[in-house]
Amino acid sequence: MVRVAYDSNIIDFSAVLQVFWESHDPTQGMRQGNDMGTQYRSGIYCMNDAQYEQALALRDSYQSQLTASRFGIITTEIIRAEKFYFAEDYHQQYLAKNPNGYCGLGGTGVTCVAEEKIDS
Repeated sequence: MVRVAYDSNIIDFSAVLQVFWESHDPTQGMRQGNDMGTQYRSGIYCMNDAQYEQALALRDSYQSQLTASRFGIITTEIIRAEKFYFAEDYHQQYLAKNPNGYCGLGGTGVTCVAEEKIDS
């Protein structure tokens, strides 16, 4: 999981979501590339109702775009956040510590177009 902090005066939540959707394949269920298991599921954990509604709306919009490109159903979990726990120090900033480290994420190549922007 990645905790994303952003300044809504500079970038709105829909732009953050667009990067999320385009940076991985949200149709793979409990895996990303060759990595399999529940720890590799796709998820959005929202801090408020506005973020939750925005995430659902953009998911539905992106699903239409993915379907047109012959991808499967989005399996991303979208729920309201509960508690956030930081991982152990050795898991923090993995690619900064391991510049040639493995990162199996790759997008679908399908552009996510936000129809409506809501600040959250």
